[in-house]
Amino acid sequence: MQKVIIDTNVLVSALIQRSYPYRILYELVLEDTIRLCISGSLLAEYYDVLNRPKFRQYQDFAVKANAILAGIAIKAERYVPAVKLDLISDQDDNKLVELAEACMADYIITGNTTDFTFPRYKQTKIVTPREYWEQYRPIH
Repeated sequence: MQKVIIDTNVLVSALIQRSYPYRILYELVLEDTIRLCISGSLLAEYYDVLNRPKFRQYQDFAVKANAILAGIAIKAERYVPAVKLDLISDQDDNKLVELAEACMADYIITGNTTDFTFPRYKQTKIVTPREYWEQYRPIH
């Protein structure tokens, strides 16, 4: 089963619109088709970002966010990264690569192509939600 790390921006997109992030989250993560990998700091970021007041403008965002966070807390595999990396200028995003190192992830799915300018880190491919859905998702 693929090990996948989902950047926070992908979760936000999944809760706002029904596009590739939505499909990844609902059809693959919540249906146990892929293994979602998280760390304590990534889970904390999920909670922090998804509870920001600016998202209240979207209908039922808070309800959906709480349901998703509960599902992630139950289903995701937790890792404690042992290595600190400084590969990305936005220091906060280094935690994704550190997690990829710890869990030996197959993919980091992110919409942040500004900071993730490299296509892979060791064995981990760094892809957009669309690339993942169209090229790498497991077909079940």
